[in-house]
Amino acid sequence: MRQSRIHTPQTLIGVKNVELAGSVGHYLTRVLRLSKGDAVTLFNGDGNDYSGEIADIKSKRVLVRITRSEPAGNESPLKINLVQAICRGERMDNALQKATELGVSGIQPLMCHRVGVRLDQTRQLKRMKHWQAVVISACEQSGRATVPEVKEPLSIGDWLSRACELTSLVLHPVAKNSLSALPVTADSLSILIGPEGGFTEEEIEQLCSHGAVAASLGPRILRTETAGPAAIAVLQARKGDL
Repeated sequence: MRQSRIHTPQTLIGVKNVELAGSVGHYLTRVLRLSKGDAVTLFNGDGNDYSGEIADIKSKRVLVRITRSEPAGNESPLKINLVQAICRGERMDNALQKATELGVSGIQPLMCHRVGVRLDQTRQLKRMKHWQAVVISACEQSGRATVPEVKEPLSIGDWLSRACELTSLVLHPVAKNSLSALPVTADSLSILIGPEGGFTEEEIEQLCSHGAVAASLGPRILRTETAGPAAIAVLQARKGDL
């Protein structure tokens, strides 16, 4: 039987007993219907899995006794930063979920000309909280114990001024270079995914003038929520852990 994995922001190293309450406690008791003595694994993003068992249940409060901790050991040697143009609703959720499952190490939402979503400060904070929850859920499902951070949305110009990876790849359907054929020697890189409608030619030129390499994923044009996971899978198969 598959063991339940639960994220908690609490400190876990050196801790023997952990109390889970609120929505997490409700999820364990009412949704998963776990009982006293059932096994559960906790993680807080530090790279370790903390195995234990349910020691006590009181209403929506669950006490977990930690019995063992060990590194999850399933992070990719290739650090991929996904720079994803913001898309609408479930499309953004799907892009972040699948990228996390495939082992992306960081996520940078991007504002550009053809992004149809406009976020004021209140909406932006709400969306960032939601996107981070999507990433955490994907980590729970996929067995990852390191949680990629969803950063504050940036414009292309602001991202270029802060980018720290030496290698940046921008997906472009008419690029001469195929992603599967490009030499990948770096251990850390950024991959930029355009919005619905793609990057404008001016944006492609701006990115390439700052050192980004344009690459295609083949003869078909993929949706924005498909392109990122597809590109990550190609890179993982070539230099990562797939």
